[in-house]
Amino acid sequence: MNFNRLKEKLEILANAAKYDVSCSSSGGTRKNKKGALGDSSISGICHTYTEDGRCVSLLKILLTNHCIYDCAYCVSRSSNDIKRAAFTVEEVVDLTINFYRRNYIEGLFLSSGIFKNADTTMERLVRVAKKLRLEENFNGYIHLKSIPGASDELMQEAALYADRLSVNLEIPTESGLKLLAPEKNRQDMISPMRYIQKGISQYEDEKKSLKRVPKFAPAGQSTQMIVGATHENDLQIIRVADHFYKNFNLKRVYYSGYVPVLEDKRLPSLTTEVPMLRENRLYQSDWLMRFYGFKAEEILDPDIPFLDLEVDPKLSWALRHLDQFPVNIQIADYQMILRIPGIGVKTAQKIISARRFQVLHLDHLKKLGAAVNRAKYFIDFNTGNAYLKYLTDKNFRKLLTGGSSSKFQNQFSQQLSLF
Repeated sequence: MNFNRLKEKLEILANAAKYDVSCSSSGGTRKNKKGALGDSSISGICHTYTEDGRCVSLLKILLTNHCIYDCAYCVSRSSNDIKRAAFTVEEVVDLTINFYRRNYIEGLFLSSGIFKNADTTMERLVRVAKKLRLEENFNGYIHLKSIPGASDELMQEAALYADRLSVNLEIPTESGLKLLAPEKNRQDMISPMRYIQKGISQYEDEKKSLKRVPKFAPAGQSTQMIVGATHENDLQIIRVADHFYKNFNLKRVYYSGYVPVLEDKRLPSLTTEVPMLRENRLYQSDWLMRFYGFKAEEILDPDIPFLDLEVDPKLSWALRHLDQFPVNIQIADYQMILRIPGIGVKTAQKIISARRFQVLHLDHLKKLGAAVNRAKYFIDFNTGNAYLKYLTDKNFRKLLTGGSSSKFQNQFSQQLSLF
């Protein structure tokens, strides 16, 4: 084995993989067995993150950066003059096992440029997972990228050996995809997602009646959208996310601020900053839809199609709906308590439980985990609340935002190096 060449491949293909952020491993349930390696059920398996939340504890690489497509936003586009490399199946397996034994990683995140065609590429990815599971007895986490246009047979096999599968939508709208990647078809991306969604549903049904059922993508599937490469507004983006959550039962939708790497008249200039704060606001909106009961149309509407970069989406909603405040936490229902700025899901649940036994005050909320510096302006206590006078103050917004700043402002963290 030529170790210098292998190291060069690793540097090239790990660097090319850093733009894919959908590498979370949450949800894996593959247990360790005697004589086997790894355990994807360990909580916090992706325990190392960059400041902007990207997971870096997986061996995160491309199988190859050769690609037949010429997508304007992709550093691996066929017309880009870059160093090309490709791993063999055996090299990826050996790297995964050796890095795991050295405690560098907890699992594998494997994507690829598309060489020759979709089925050839997907078949190679499946061989890696299959070899790890059957020959190396590896029970750690494996996340495979589904290749758009791959056959159902290959997707079936991939779901049996991988913990999570994901197909990147890449650009939020079909018109944006046609502009920047005219060779690609949106339907080719949706087809494998639909197949996996049906397979997961069937697996869940069979588990109820059969004692043993082969695992089928036990950590579900996810997708990713690039933000800022085209002119979609935030309302369009969260509507797309909402659609795929409802119709494809996705575990996660990831948002990746566009990193200017190529000069192209269809793209923002190379001097454009990575929209990290906008990306963060989209994640916050995504959280509101998934855990707080907000609808996409509540967070934004056609008259306000972009997220407020100065305040988070929940506070922005509250400032636009001051008529719904203050909320009496002693009698309000759970969903309304969730909408109070500064109160999260766990705190709301604690409030519902605690108020059965006593009348709650501001000090109680602080002990229950609420961010009272914000929540105190929106809550009515049975004993009164002096802070409510600010609700009608014309400078109320300034009062809430004064002195605050985001850690996402003007920052972009690169994927950490293994060297």
